[in-house]
Amino acid sequence: MTSRWIETVCPTPSVANEAAARERQSQLTKPPGSLGRLEDLAVTLAALQATDRPRAAAAPIILFAGDHGVTAQNISAFPAAVTVEMLRNFASGGAAVAVLARELGVPLMVVDAGTLAKEPMAGVTSDKTRRGTRDFTVEAAMTGDELDEALAAGRRAVETAGPADLVLFGEMGIGNTTSAAAIASALLGKPPAEVAGAGTGLDEAGIAHKIAVIAQGLARHDLARAGVDPRRVLQTVGGFEIAALAGAIVAAAQRGCPVLVDGFIVTAAALVATRLNAGVRPWLMFSHVSAERGHATVLEALSADPILDLGLRLGEGSGAASALAILRLACALHNGMATFAEAAVTNRDAP
Repeated sequence: MTSRWIETVCPTPSVANEAAARERQSQLTKPPGSLGRLEDLAVTLAALQATDRPRAAAAPIILFAGDHGVTAQNISAFPAAVTVEMLRNFASGGAAVAVLARELGVPLMVVDAGTLAKEPMAGVTSDKTRRGTRDFTVEAAMTGDELDEALAAGRRAVETAGPADLVLFGEMGIGNTTSAAAIASALLGKPPAEVAGAGTGLDEAGIAHKIAVIAQGLARHDLARAGVDPRRVLQTVGGFEIAALAGAIVAAAQRGCPVLVDGFIVTAAALVATRLNAGVRPWLMFSHVSAERGHATVLEALSADPILDLGLRLGEGSGAASALAILRLACALHNGMATFAEAAVTNRDAP
């Protein structure tokens, strides 16, 4: 049975604050629209935060990790053991997103939502009911109860992070681009070949095999049809970290906290979140379009306008962390620039 909290209504962004922010932008000492997207980003945050002075200072990064049974089908260039090894790298500060978090001065919370790790490790929050999903070409990736627990793990992580100006999410899990592509294919009615890419660095033969594995999973669970239930998709071909991400995204939106969405896997989780709770969508901002095949397709389905296009395909929350710097600049400009009246500069519309 679906966790009832998932369906709780999300608040609505402030129309009044959006209008006030647009008016302020029109009065700043610059030609209208001359700061492009930086203006729009500040206005969006003002509406979401219901404030005249949007902020992007308190912005925790929450990274969910999980292992995937489908790796038994040789769909990754790296072995499954890398997931747990990378957990240690995140915790010790050696991974890309850990470096970015330090540079940005934001906390990085690492959550083991379902990896193969046998014991808890320092610097990692363990919140899982099972070590890795099942191989979705053979059986459902998880049970209904396990799905509920993974969704709830996402909500618990958001609650633990506490109040924030916005929240960033990342992921780690060998095999998770396969799971994300299966989710996108099922929910968007797209053939796997349109959404499955190189992931950790597969060659063309590896990608072709990955596509075949996804098609096999979709057929086994009868997901290659219109109107498929998003919960069923997540349960049968999803991953524990993807389910936790979906739960976290819904929980953040319900708290009125903007979400800066990362790359392909987090965007696939965001797609699920919007299908589970339609009120989530206004609370999503999109950091970048990645080089991973399928990401642009999912972004288009969400009517997203990503901030950056840097050819990234690492994941981890690295794209969201990079875009956070842009959001901070947008807020600084919005809040710190003088108006024409304050600076005693003649506005073009002045008589």
